[in-house]
Amino acid sequence: MTISTKYNPQTIENKWTKQWLDNNIFHSEPDERPAYSIVIPPPNVTGVLHMGHMLNNTIQDVLARYHRMLGENVCWVPGTDHASIATEAKVVNYLKEKGIDKKNLTRDEFLKYAWEWKEKHGGIILEQLKTLGASCDWDRTKFTMDPDLSESVIKVFVDLYKKDKIYRGTRMVNWDPKAKTTVSDEEVIYKEVHGKLYYVKYQIEGSDEYLTIATTRPETILGDTAICVHPEDERYKHLKGKYAIVPMVNRKVPIIFDAYVDREFGTGALKITPAHDINDYNLGLKYQLEVIDIFNDDGTLNEKAQLFVGEDRFKAQKLVAQKLEELGVLEKIEDYTHSVGFSERTDVVIEPRISQQWFLKMDQLAAPALENVMNDNIAFHPAKFKNTYRHWMETIHDWCISRQLWWGHRIPAYYINGNPAFGIYVAESFDEAYKQALQDHPNLKKSDLKQDEDVLDTWFSSWLWPLSVFNGINNPKNTDIQYYYPTNDLVTAPEILFFWVARMIMAGYEYRNEKPFKNVYFTGIVRDKQHRKMSKSLGNSPDPIELMKQYGADGVRVGMLLCSPAGNDLLFDEGLVEQGRNFSNKIWNAFRLVKSWEIDNALSQPENSGQAVLWFKEQIKEATVQIKKDIENYKLSEALMANYTLFWDDFASWFLEAVKPAYGQPIDKTTYTQTVDFFNTLLKLLHPFIPFITEELFHELNKMPESESITFQQFPKDIDFDTTIINEFSDIKEIVSQVRNIRQKNQISPKEKLSLSILNRNFSTNFIQVLKKLGNLSEISFPATKPENAVSFMVGATECFVPLNKTIDIAAEQKKLEEELKYNKGFLNSVMKKLSNENFVKNAPAAVIEKEERKKADALLKIEAIEKQLKELMVKK
Repeated sequence: MTISTKYNPQTIENKWTKQWLDNNIFHSEPDERPAYSIVIPPPNVTGVLHMGHMLNNTIQDVLARYHRMLGENVCWVPGTDHASIATEAKVVNYLKEKGIDKKNLTRDEFLKYAWEWKEKHGGIILEQLKTLGASCDWDRTKFTMDPDLSESVIKVFVDLYKKDKIYRGTRMVNWDPKAKTTVSDEEVIYKEVHGKLYYVKYQIEGSDEYLTIATTRPETILGDTAICVHPEDERYKHLKGKYAIVPMVNRKVPIIFDAYVDREFGTGALKITPAHDINDYNLGLKYQLEVIDIFNDDGTLNEKAQLFVGEDRFKAQKLVAQKLEELGVLEKIEDYTHSVGFSERTDVVIEPRISQQWFLKMDQLAAPALENVMNDNIAFHPAKFKNTYRHWMETIHDWCISRQLWWGHRIPAYYINGNPAFGIYVAESFDEAYKQALQDHPNLKKSDLKQDEDVLDTWFSSWLWPLSVFNGINNPKNTDIQYYYPTNDLVTAPEILFFWVARMIMAGYEYRNEKPFKNVYFTGIVRDKQHRKMSKSLGNSPDPIELMKQYGADGVRVGMLLCSPAGNDLLFDEGLVEQGRNFSNKIWNAFRLVKSWEIDNALSQPENSGQAVLWFKEQIKEATVQIKKDIENYKLSEALMANYTLFWDDFASWFLEAVKPAYGQPIDKTTYTQTVDFFNTLLKLLHPFIPFITEELFHELNKMPESESITFQQFPKDIDFDTTIINEFSDIKEIVSQVRNIRQKNQISPKEKLSLSILNRNFSTNFIQVLKKLGNLSEISFPATKPENAVSFMVGATECFVPLNKTIDIAAEQKKLEEELKYNKGFLNSVMKKLSNENFVKNAPAAVIEKEERKKADALLKIEAIEKQLKELMVKK
């Protein structure tokens, strides 16, 4: 093999992406192995890869590859979501560009265009995930409007309707005027908005007296049907039984008294608009007030407003303010900051609106879903999200599941001539609904039975995802659902905890009496260095595809994971992605070094190499235990960092330096074989995180056929390790570093051999030959007294000296020792504070207390040794 001097990620990543896909190595079928299943949070079908997707899918891939290497049968199901509102908006805009208005199309004509759009744009994001290295079972790719998934959605709707958990009713809903549909409470994002507070005078009928109200929405005055004041407000008691006149439209409305009113807000008097505010709506029901809806679907004013008909609501607000001022009833305007609901889908201000919709009762569904998260039957990582989850589940409202769109799962409810007053017939097919309707209307023609025009909320299909991708609704006893369900891990963002996670848990207990997943790993939000959420609109989000072209997919994965603790926001730094690429280069160069060695079978293993092998064998065991523990505790950032340190620092910087032969000299076969074995183990440990370069180098080291993969190699086992050996070698590394510092400060060539004296005859000699090689030392002695003209340093409680052929600067040496003494006394003080803290000693594990006691003992020995050295220096002065 001719090894390239520079690692080229593009060539290797393209090569292995193709190999993995061509050989279909990630496909899973039920067998005798333990299953590990994970379902992708389905991205919007028309979406493209963004930084949040990169993070989420990298984490999923790490988990999938890790469990595959544990010998489990991994099934990672990919797929996309039909995204009713977002996709319909894109199709509508697409049609506008072609000069076509949706209003001029039939439903079937529009859906034909929508499916064409989906087929053209729907696979982009999944193809991009393949370039990231996502090891999904691509044969199992699902779309929420696939025939079998659609069948599941309809079946569940009918079932819940028969159980009296789905109903049709008229209620105040959140209306999105841009998408022209209702959205659920969870799809309303509240933002602080700097607005105005308008003080408007309402004349009391039959008098010259005025009652002033304060409102942030003067345009809704046109729909007012009452004024409300507090029953104990002395200012307004004389108005009981009287009426007020609504400005501009001169409507006579009652003055009602209700404790709902906050006497301290504004003037203590409220205008009541039952059609456009949820609290006003409730008061309207209580006092049987008239309901006047003044808005069209798109947020423009309709004929019921009487004035400014056809104007947009925000323009109407300004026109109404002008009109009020002209009439002399606008008392004043104040700046006012308040919380306003925006549509999570279109980012327009939500309009509260009374509408007839379909709802799902949530109280019974929520009970087992709450219980099984709070008792950790379903574990949240990090657990802090349990409190948020509990609050939402305990205050849950019925879910508005209907949407006024054409793209999506059409509600399987049928009416006579489209009028629910003649009966509502819910069935899985038109024919079944017609049979039902015939029982009530024997002479009914098929053409007279019309299906509901609305579609279901997109989340109504997504909440079935872990069930429906394994066909668990349509065929509850099929092999796949019995083998892969419940799934193991769900990786998602906390902002869809209620949209999706909670609802999937409800569906799992409703339809299998079982949790849908065992663990939920919450990723953070990807933010820039200014802590702003990355988005295209802000222009602060890099293109993930371009990042991968520049740094390689492995490099981007490393960069994302290094700054991504579970549940905490990720402050993205392109420098970390560059660090990820540099890590790949380091691995590549280490491989080049090892493969460049010429092997001499006749050579015996040098003592220094045998000692280095002795140490690294234990070091790799210790790291393996930590890496596995971190992965299984969802501390993937820490697991990667442990891997990074193990390879870059321990293997490349210490082990390879300790065993590599002199320039131009061969290496013995024993050391070479052991080095390759270590390299293989390191590649296995790294593979879940950086799959491409590890796949390439594992094949080169082991001459595997390309149809095979490192992903099916066994992940290194966690076995007991010798901490004594690791600690002894840690001292060796510290001594070598100190010797190198002495060389640098005294301008001594790295090639010049030095001698080392260690004033501790109990010092282990396990790694003396490694120390001599790495420190370039001619001899190591253990004298009883300090040598003359020697620079000293401490390693733990051990005094070390490097004799120099020149006079030592006593003043400089004294200053150095005094600084060391100050540091160590401060360190000892911090340890003593811990050990004198009763709560710490009482609650900390025994191993932690023991560790602190060792720190105390080491610090005391070190302080004693430094003080002794200072006394000796003072004598020399």
